[in-house]
Amino acid sequence: MIQVIKNVLLTNGKKADILIENGRIKDIVANAGGFYPVVSDAEGMYASPGWIDLHTHAFPKYKPYCASPDKIGYQTGVTTVVDAGSSGANTMEEFYQIAKTARTRVLAFLNISQIGLERIDELANLDEVSWDAIHYAVNAYPSFIIGLKARMSASVIGDSGLKPLQLAAKYSKKLNKPLMVHIGSAPPMLHEILSLLDKGDILTHCYHGKSPNHIFQSNGEVDPALADAVRRGVYLDVGHGKSSFSFPIATKAKEAGIYFDTISTDIYEDNQINGPVYSMADTLTKFLKLGYPLETIIRAVTETPAQILKQPWLGNFNCGSYAEFTFFTIEKETKVLTDSLGNEIITNQVIKPQGVFLGGEYIELEKHYSYEV
Repeated sequence: MIQVIKNVLLTNGKKADILIENGRIKDIVANAGGFYPVVSDAEGMYASPGWIDLHTHAFPKYKPYCASPDKIGYQTGVTTVVDAGSSGANTMEEFYQIAKTARTRVLAFLNISQIGLERIDELANLDEVSWDAIHYAVNAYPSFIIGLKARMSASVIGDSGLKPLQLAAKYSKKLNKPLMVHIGSAPPMLHEILSLLDKGDILTHCYHGKSPNHIFQSNGEVDPALADAVRRGVYLDVGHGKSSFSFPIATKAKEAGIYFDTISTDIYEDNQINGPVYSMADTLTKFLKLGYPLETIIRAVTETPAQILKQPWLGNFNCGSYAEFTFFTIEKETKVLTDSLGNEIITNQVIKPQGVFLGGEYIELEKHYSYEV
């Protein structure tokens, strides 16, 4: 049976009706008339493919980087959450079983350390980085594990140097899956990390402000290694987080033409409740304030992450794609936005999710989930 969602506003400013059949998109038309049962009338709301958050912590086992998938997922307008290395091979079965119970779609980058985030220096002991364990986990959950994750900052690697990343790069190529790499405080230095990343890999926390290891050199110029990495197809992911997003760096990057590919939150229970992340909507609002067009912002949480994840049925309005949508408004509201360093900017436009279409059902979001908790 064909159903219709009426009167959606697309990010290009056009109004349309969405036809749905058997959980898939049948067509997007200007006006479907009155021939089909109406699932929802979205008058006054934007509709996009369901938002995809490429960097979250959706495994509720290890504090502080933990959360319930649905609390950071569909209840905030995000229909797909991608966990960024909370779980290693030792706990992947446990995480997979939790993910299966969630209403939100959950995918995972596998932490190259078997212990995952049981400790936050998980790459200090290279005995816990095992090809056999990684290979077994990926073979056991080939659709759930969409890539590998390595956190390459001083507090994580201890005295291991570049060795964890060298192993991660080697293993990701053997698996033909993308590698997401966290950058932060040195060592290692950014240029050392970038030298090991290849086309299709993801650099997350691309606008962090931790000197001297962010994307700008001391002379104010873009690190040449970053420009080279972008040219060879390395993706830049925002990964906001509690300590990894700087308004000054993001502003300077925009001026220098160093644009994000994907906008993600690095959200977990604490930074959802206490900030500065709060939600995907809050993060998107920051980029709206920074002057990015709405179409560019929404593409960075739909089409582009789906392409990176090799999920062709997500993130687009193509015929045959999954009928998963996020409905949102842009409200005139004065609000103070805060980055991870405590810098504040004031906006007069706020993106607010109003509902999702997921599992064949329109779900209106409760107000306390739709923006800050």
